[in-house]
Amino acid sequence: MSAEQAEPTGQTAAPRLPIALDAMGGDVGLPPNVAGAVAAARAGVRVVLVGDRVKLHAELSQYPDINQLPLNIVDAPDVIGMDEHASDVRGRHEASINVATRLVKNGLAGAVVSMGHSGATMAASLFILGRLPGIERPAILTQLPSKAGMVALLDTGANTDVKAVYLLQWARLASLYLKVAEHRPSPTVGLLSIGEEDHKGNAVTLEAHALLRQHAQEQGINFVGNVEGRDIFLGSTDIVVTDGFTGNIALKLAEGEAKMLFGWIKEALNSTLQSKLGGLLVRASLQELAATMNPSTYGATILLGVKGLSYIGHGSADAEAVTSALLRAERDYHSGLIAKLMAALSA
Repeated sequence: MSAEQAEPTGQTAAPRLPIALDAMGGDVGLPPNVAGAVAAARAGVRVVLVGDRVKLHAELSQYPDINQLPLNIVDAPDVIGMDEHASDVRGRHEASINVATRLVKNGLAGAVVSMGHSGATMAASLFILGRLPGIERPAILTQLPSKAGMVALLDTGANTDVKAVYLLQWARLASLYLKVAEHRPSPTVGLLSIGEEDHKGNAVTLEAHALLRQHAQEQGINFVGNVEGRDIFLGSTDIVVTDGFTGNIALKLAEGEAKMLFGWIKEALNSTLQSKLGGLLVRASLQELAATMNPSTYGATILLGVKGLSYIGHGSADAEAVTSALLRAERDYHSGLIAKLMAALSA
């Protein structure tokens, strides 16, 4: 059996394309990926699990309803570990992320999802799927909760060293994404810097600011100027663009701070009998807030700029995150997101 042939484990495939999951990727490997895929399949998502066939069958055997679920297996004997280099993608054709991405390229899957090596996922997506027209480098777009709703932050880790023109391209691409995916007619764009004044920032930021001022109108970008880190969570703009090094630090800082704050709140609410009683009154509201701040609720972030749907999740992702990522990938696939982006870029 070739790596591109799906081995069915359940019912006859439905006509729509499945979502390919790099089942070997992540800090833990198979268990959360398989558990998340099973939950997504129970919700109606067709999933192709890409990885070691023997290990996958062994992991799936613990689910009694597996033969009734729309799950397939594609064998991929190799996996690029979290401590290996992203450039290994070029020479390891049977690595699970390469096999999963080729399924999308060959029209056998609607999207690829990986909780594994983010650099390897980006490299495989770039080399195999190619770039959208007018985009030199793809970027990871992460949606973060803010006071004004959700704000799109990019890049959050795909490119640590950037050119100013990349930031211009990402501002345009993110604007089109929010227009076609979320029906926001004129999303605002801010450039992350150390001050709101036009003259503040490093060399790349200053050059990017000048490019955005010069080309924003002709490229359909509603550029409002520089924004600071605090503006991300105030929701001052719909989109914040920055380099992947800064964006990833901002994202990890936000996630770590949210986790720490909820820990402190929990300790405070359990410190006295009176606070415990008060905690019962606000429990539902806190649970709703915790779900909003929990990365597992969103599952994975889209790699925007490649000619296909590719999603990158946390290496420490749990089953809930995997399920959320698969559900999101299927929604974007069935909405025709890539075709809409390509049409908008061409226009």
